[in-house]
Amino acid sequence: MKTRGFALLWALLILCAGSGASAEEQGAPTPGPSAPRPDSGDAAEPAVAETGAPTEPGPTWYSQALAQGPGGLNVTHFWSKGPKLRAETVITGHKVVTLVNGDWYYAYDATAGHGIRVRRAPQAIAKDAPYRRPFGNEAVKLIQRGAEKIRDENFHGREVEVYQITDQLGRRTVWATKDALNIPLRVEMYNRNTASQHATDYTDWLTGLDLSDTYFEPNPNVAIETYEFEKFLRETADTGMVGPVPVLYTDLLRGH
Repeated sequence: MKTRGFALLWALLILCAGSGASAEEQGAPTPGPSAPRPDSGDAAEPAVAETGAPTEPGPTWYSQALAQGPGGLNVTHFWSKGPKLRAETVITGHKVVTLVNGDWYYAYDATAGHGIRVRRAPQAIAKDAPYRRPFGNEAVKLIQRGAEKIRDENFHGREVEVYQITDQLGRRTVWATKDALNIPLRVEMYNRNTASQHATDYTDWLTGLDLSDTYFEPNPNVAIETYEFEKFLRETADTGMVGPVPVLYTDLLRGH
């Protein structure tokens, strides 16, 4: 996996875009009642007790993302339980697993059986919340950066709002359900520097799955090397990539 060809670079780009990573870092079945868009960057919050603590455990989510770009098609599966994340994709024949669980961000090659874990930045951990999905938040993040609603439409049988932002990096457009969950159904990105178009379609949104906490732990048969956050940053600056697979969801590691 250290031999990174065009396919890996393409996959890295589209997966970062699909994760909702910031532009600066890039270079469910039945929706709830309609509600105004939040401007806090959070998904819908549950009812809370007077103490402010959620009265229910964090929701579980699943979705499949089909990403297309100049290099072809890539498929990623996402699961989450509260702020915990598991993502699986295949890059150049290797299954790449990403886990985000508490203090740690894991990225490993399940095919070869080795990978890394990196201690997450305090800013990233501070954004964890039981009610917040760790993926599929493109609509809220684009709105925070100044995206404007350009139209309403029916997208494959779902009523959606379409938001768009254009800046020096290019153009990003998201189709999101018209409810407080902000479920993205499609994300498009035009990269001004490369004149390339990338699109990600989220399908098979499900919620309420029975997911064990152990599902968000690494396979014990995988050899994992541990990095503190600062060491990871230094080695990334020196070598370009640390570990056998790329860190695809940098916002969940760095906090921005």
